[in-house]
Amino acid sequence: MAYKDLREFIELLEKKGQLKRIKTHVSAELEITEILDRVVKKGGPALLFENVSGSKLPVFANAFGTMERMCLALAVDDLDEIGDRIQKLLKFEAPAGLWEGIKKIPEVVELTSFAPKYVKSGPCKEIILKENFSLDDFPILKCWQGDGGRFITLPLVFTKNPKTGKQNVGIYRMQVYDGKTTGMHWHIHKHGARDYADSAGKIEVAVAIGADPAVVYSATAPLPDNIDEMMFAGFLRKKNVELVKCETVDLYIPSHAEIVLEGYVDEKERRTEGPFGDHTGYYSLADEFPVFHITCITHRKNPIYHATVVGIPPMEDAYLGKATERIFLPLMKAQLPEIVDVNLPVEAVFHNLCIVSIKKRYPGHAKKIMFALWGMGQMMFAKTIIVLDDDVNVQDLREVLWATTTRYDPATDVTIIDKAPTDTLDHASPLPNLGSKMGIDATRKGIDEGFNRDWPEALKMDAGVKMRVDKIWKEMGL
Repeated sequence: MAYKDLREFIELLEKKGQLKRIKTHVSAELEITEILDRVVKKGGPALLFENVSGSKLPVFANAFGTMERMCLALAVDDLDEIGDRIQKLLKFEAPAGLWEGIKKIPEVVELTSFAPKYVKSGPCKEIILKENFSLDDFPILKCWQGDGGRFITLPLVFTKNPKTGKQNVGIYRMQVYDGKTTGMHWHIHKHGARDYADSAGKIEVAVAIGADPAVVYSATAPLPDNIDEMMFAGFLRKKNVELVKCETVDLYIPSHAEIVLEGYVDEKERRTEGPFGDHTGYYSLADEFPVFHITCITHRKNPIYHATVVGIPPMEDAYLGKATERIFLPLMKAQLPEIVDVNLPVEAVFHNLCIVSIKKRYPGHAKKIMFALWGMGQMMFAKTIIVLDDDVNVQDLREVLWATTTRYDPATDVTIIDKAPTDTLDHASPLPNLGSKMGIDATRKGIDEGFNRDWPEALKMDAGVKMRVDKIWKEMGL
């Protein structure tokens, strides 16, 4: 099913017992974060805080905080179903590159038929404020005690590239400076930062808060430049996303959004932003970032403020990341058919570790996979890649650790690359955005790779014994 808006998703969660309404009085400063941190880590429900101090608006959070809710958000029983849909679109031969493969998706009628639908108005315009507005009217969170202030943590930030005219959306946190200005934390590698860099003077920006979950997810997806996130959201929800033009800027935003902030970023104006308790589990350092000036706020009557909290994993963003892992795996396989499975562990903050299993066919095959992955879009941020044989279940970290530590020799099977692109939030790299990578070949080696001894055979149990013990096991009641 396609959710019309965030409210329909909330209603479904409540029907399924996946939502808890919190009527107890809570503060948006630190208290909501502490509650969410406890709830997420024990696999608890989505929360709707109905009595937030200093605000008439409720705060909705932990929408995606379990695999079950992530599947509900995208209306599937299993996230691999979406990957299978994408796989069916790939009727052509394996493309020259992963992103070349994705770029061909819009040529398929099934996807292009879900291009956004433009409408004249929508619920997000029930209240239009071009003056006498303030961000202080919203229950914006201060998440961690060392944060530089309050942050809008789940904003869908819409920009348009002045050179191409194409609209883009991404999620970039926004520190509140006062009632009408915020920071705009887009990293150098992000699309929003590129649109900003290409602008001459000012760039218009629109920010939607609270949307259909497929729209929210699509804003996080690592899509290439030529695929519109709103079309991808339409593909996911199997129904076009309705967009409406903003009041004061030439941008289109989801018509059923709860809250919309319109304004601009001046190319020359920057201000200190941060620190911020980030998804790495550390405070990202304060730095200079562009300033967003708000010219208009529109919202629904009695809007719901949608927020998230990041921190020491696992947190809610873990499940958004796992969705990306499963959805985009078929596209990796289209380019690299020897790949069996990929795991980006939540505990390693995704981009710090990529574990991949392959059907190894020739000497040096593992190293070929490492370099190919580092050349695939945002996979360039993978700090460590471990390549394993196809007999290893990469989703089982106990099995991964066993196989890795027993199948690699540090002197011969570790590849180090210096001065490569890193994620801006790689706190260990000596320079911002530039550091090193490590690849570990944990596949079994043969004579053709200079290994002159026999590999020992892994322990196995007789199949007949297993079947007999299956019956005994039931009788034992273990």
